[in-house]
Amino acid sequence: QVQLVESGGGLVQAGGSLRLSCAASGINFSIYDMGWYRQAPGKQRELVASITAGGNTNYPDSVKGRFTISRENAKNTVYLQMNSLKPEDTAVYYCKGVLYTKYIYWGQGTQVTVSS
Repeated sequence: QVQLVESGGGLVQAGGSLRLSCAASGINFSIYDMGWYRQAPGKQRELVASITAGGNTNYPDSVKGRFTISRENAKNTVYLQMNSLKPEDTAVYYCKGVLYTKYIYWGQGTQVTVSS
């Protein structure tokens, strides 16, 4: 059974930091491309960071320079370090794992709330 379990969300003031974690089980984690997405109320889910199995990263302009994605294959875990948080970063954050665009798994999400 495949599971992606996010943790680390919470309430933080604008300008603060949070680190999200996503622990994977049931997959060969090291060969999966991983990503973090977020969805705010009334908005579509959007990509905030991705990292390939080889370690290449990608960020949209909205978070570039503030968010950092990393992975620790020995722990089957992907992280999202979020700095200089803004109220518009408030959303549910989801972890996603993809292999060959055929095997796609999502976590259940973790709430991040940034107060002004």
